[in-house]
Amino acid sequence: MNDQSIPKGIVEPDGIIKLAVLAVGGQGGGVLADWITAVAESNGYLAQSTSVAGVAQRTGATIYYIEMCRYTGRLPVFALSPAQGDVDILVAAELMEAGRAIIRGFVTPNRTTLIASSHRIAAVSEKIAPGDGRAPADRVIAAAQAAAQRFVSFDMEKIALDAGSMISASLLGALAGADVLPFARKSYEETINSGGRGADASLKAFATAYDRARDGDIGDAPKQANGQAPRPDVLGPQRLVTQWTSLCARVENYPQAVREMAMLGLRKVTDYQDIAYGGEYLDRIDQAVRLDSASEDYALSIAAAKHAANAMCYDDMIRVSDLKTRSKRDKRVRSEVGVKDETVLQLTEYFHPRIEEFCGTMPAGIGRYIEGRPRLAAWLDRRINRGRHIRTDSVSGFALLWIVGGLRRWRRSLLRHQVEMQHLQRWYSLALDHVGENYALAVEILNCRRLIKGYSDTHARGWSKFDRVLSGLDIVKGRADAADWIRRLREAALKDEKGTMLDGALKTVALLDR
Repeated sequence: MNDQSIPKGIVEPDGIIKLAVLAVGGQGGGVLADWITAVAESNGYLAQSTSVAGVAQRTGATIYYIEMCRYTGRLPVFALSPAQGDVDILVAAELMEAGRAIIRGFVTPNRTTLIASSHRIAAVSEKIAPGDGRAPADRVIAAAQAAAQRFVSFDMEKIALDAGSMISASLLGALAGADVLPFARKSYEETINSGGRGADASLKAFATAYDRARDGDIGDAPKQANGQAPRPDVLGPQRLVTQWTSLCARVENYPQAVREMAMLGLRKVTDYQDIAYGGEYLDRIDQAVRLDSASEDYALSIAAAKHAANAMCYDDMIRVSDLKTRSKRDKRVRSEVGVKDETVLQLTEYFHPRIEEFCGTMPAGIGRYIEGRPRLAAWLDRRINRGRHIRTDSVSGFALLWIVGGLRRWRRSLLRHQVEMQHLQRWYSLALDHVGENYALAVEILNCRRLIKGYSDTHARGWSKFDRVLSGLDIVKGRADAADWIRRLREAALKDEKGTMLDGALKTVALLDR
């Protein structure tokens, strides 16, 4: 079908088309609803657009509801909000909002075309979870495929960012490309053009999403056929490129099931520190691979590749400062706020270092000297432990963080690094020492690293829970169900921040020793 021809749409010409848009703040849901209404009216349709505001902090999206129909001589009576089982098209600006729509009954298999961006915005409940609180996206995708008559999904947020536009433009392109409304592509483009400022970027995002939707894409670009994560192209001094290529070749020698996670881990630790640090990471993965086997689906090596990378990339003042002064972050913030390159953006960072963070950034000897003298540590803490606002759009503020971030080259000699590496080695050796006796238990010990994340107080709480979970190891090891008990303790620790459930689980484990 020619792009300029008028598609058949999803209803008879005299029927009412019912369309709902779910979007959170900053995604341009109102703009998208206005565009859709304008396209309908420019084609001689009567249209009504209403909205029901959601709750802030990702506990609910705003619902924009549009009904439209041809004028038949009688004015229609349009509804003000969508009803369960009575929506023809549902557009979700984020994957979990599509899931919410399915739960609320707005998506039905005999009627609804569901168009949803595949990217994720973490909800507050996901962010505050002690462990990985993210809801599994694959379940939402499976539910969408089952619940909708037709499901169109790909990363529309990335398309918009690449074009320098907002996701509303790529959502409109996906809607047009899905061919579910009886309007020609030209009508959509004319509506976008009438907006004036920013039209070129919006048209670019529209066109890319339009083509993706016409191809019937679900999901993002596939991985390589061998299950291996694509090796990224790198630029830099030839010496470093050669060393990086050598590390990638080591990953390619791993069993196929391990390569993807190992490559992701290698990229993370190398970016965190340097090429040599990437080599240290692979040395650890080599140990796990040598003890692993295909009969166990290489679960040990995969867990090692994931959690060893996270353990080696702990958050510290150096890491935080480094990330906050990267050019990519500035571009991302400008994109999220909607600030153009020629506009001045004032950005204020908040820091609240404790004496522990201060000592951690000192050479190991000096840091231990301060920590070993409580009066000196308390005196310094009174001067350090307070909130600071640093303007990174100023030369002095940016330079301060840039200097702190530059300390990464000396990180190996600092107290925090030595403490983290000692803890990592004890945990990793403990897991590998149990492989011969109880393979599943070794994997669960590796997975316990999920408990440690974040910075400052969050990191300290996670470390405490980690130690408490493994305190039950001496009681359960030797039992056939030892792995299950460690898993239960870990899951109990992840379910609440205060550790009440973990206390109860540890009491239960203590009874096993009687």
